[in-house]
Amino acid sequence: MPGPLTGIRILEFAAIGPGPFCAMLLADMGADILRIDRPAPALAPADISARGRASLALDLKDPSAIATCLGIIAHVDVLIEGFRPGVMERLGLGPDAALTINPRLIYGRMTGWGQSGPRAHTAGHDINYIALSGALDAIGDAAAPVPPLNLVGDYGGGSLYLAMGIAAALYERTISGQGQVIDAAIIDGAASLMSVFHNPAAFGLASATRGAHMLSGSAPFYGVYRCVDGNFISVGAIEPQFYALFLRILGLAPDALGGQHHRPDWPASRARLAALFATRTRDEWAALFAGTDACVAPVLTLAEAAADRHIQARETLVPEAGYSRPAPAPRFSRSQSEAKTGYAKTDEGGAALLARWGIATGPDAANISAAPSGSPHPA
Repeated sequence: MPGPLTGIRILEFAAIGPGPFCAMLLADMGADILRIDRPAPALAPADISARGRASLALDLKDPSAIATCLGIIAHVDVLIEGFRPGVMERLGLGPDAALTINPRLIYGRMTGWGQSGPRAHTAGHDINYIALSGALDAIGDAAAPVPPLNLVGDYGGGSLYLAMGIAAALYERTISGQGQVIDAAIIDGAASLMSVFHNPAAFGLASATRGAHMLSGSAPFYGVYRCVDGNFISVGAIEPQFYALFLRILGLAPDALGGQHHRPDWPASRARLAALFATRTRDEWAALFAGTDACVAPVLTLAEAAADRHIQARETLVPEAGYSRPAPAPRFSRSQSEAKTGYAKTDEGGAALLARWGIATGPDAANISAAPSGSPHPA
């Protein structure tokens, strides 16, 4: 079966980070995507987040390019842009202009600070957004916060929330027949991801203070330990039955580390476990705990993960051109997502995709008019 978004047409304006990653996810699910690129420079051909779409190079300072974009907007379901607030409006491609041409359009806006607020027009990056949202302060040890790559902000709080918003708006359109604008701000998404931590007691935590709460690594039964070979093993034995099994496999008595949730015992217990894990290699510990409910797993590099038997069995990582790429997620029982091979270079495949959509380019592009419904195809 084709992907769940087969038949959905998306116009993406090239950006960096969360916008392209969101578009990649939608392309994996079957959406047809045309990326509008600047004439130069070209995206790296091996940029995984650029997979699954065609490219059309346009100089958006040229009025004829704007006319081409408006013509395309008349025939698509979704628009994705990641400029600062006001840029698309100044180009004549803002929501008001786009929705006038295509009232059924879902207009997705991806920014860090959002379309409004005191910081809306200032620059920022993932680390800044998660810092202001309170997420960064909760990650790390007592000494200092630790940036979690750009998973929490750009991709978790940004890409995934925009993708969810687009999917929800497409469904709502089937009821109302109308499009709408999605203001996807990374700071909003990052704050949303922290929902359960705003009330630590409700999540079973005594504190949300960095380095002090159970999930930050302070608990001896939830953390990472260095092995004799310099590699690491992860432990997540939270539930009492899993913790009891964890101790039994280690050869420790049930009370050897004191009370599991008795915090005064934690520093000494953690030190004792650190000394114990330092006596064997990571793979030796992994083999000892394999197939058990003790919630212990080796910490693997990206390269090592591709060789793990569980990941191989599920084909979670797929070999490609000398490296491994993640397979599309989530998985559907009928609709098959697919990571399309190849990464469109600037101005590659765009004209062919427009021809397949039945949209003229070149001198005739400005003469394209929208169908009365605002979407001339069944989707």
